[in-house]
Amino acid sequence: MRLFGIDLHRRHTLRNVNQAGDAPGELPDAEGDVARPAVFPVSGELPTEVYRDATTVIDSALRGDREAVVGAFDAAVDRRGVRGAYDVAWCLAATLVGDATPGTFAALDYPGIDEARYDARWVARFVSAYANADASTGVALFGAAMADGHLSECLLTLASSTVATLRRRDAGQV
Repeated sequence: MRLFGIDLHRRHTLRNVNQAGDAPGELPDAEGDVARPAVFPVSGELPTEVYRDATTVIDSALRGDREAVVGAFDAAVDRRGVRGAYDVAWCLAATLVGDATPGTFAALDYPGIDEARYDARWVARFVSAYANADASTGVALFGAAMADGHLSECLLTLASSTVATLRRRDAGQV
């Protein structure tokens, strides 16, 4: 699938998913087992539906359709549990990072980050975790946002940040 010239298969690019019983740091799959994401997802490791869901999230965010963004994350959760939403978020982080090679150093803390809104801090740290190929930090951040009751707003902010970055790239500003 391609969006803004990006091959979502090549590069990884809500209803309240804070369900009782989901412990922070654990991502139950559709059957309820704890699922751990691969450290650096590559083509073939994620089901095709994850890329479809990520494309739908981005397309919906481009249209400014908040409800459709939520609906796309809901569909991912319906199919694969919280793990589905995590995988879509990981794809969005990869899309936001772009061609940079995961595993390079990206700081999780920045001057003034503690003054930012929860969702903005979360997005910065989640994307940094992706850039560092640090899936365990990504899982911990995802679980913390669920436990804190902020996951939905974090995912919406991630989607809008991804779209803003794509627009800047498309305009040659990044």
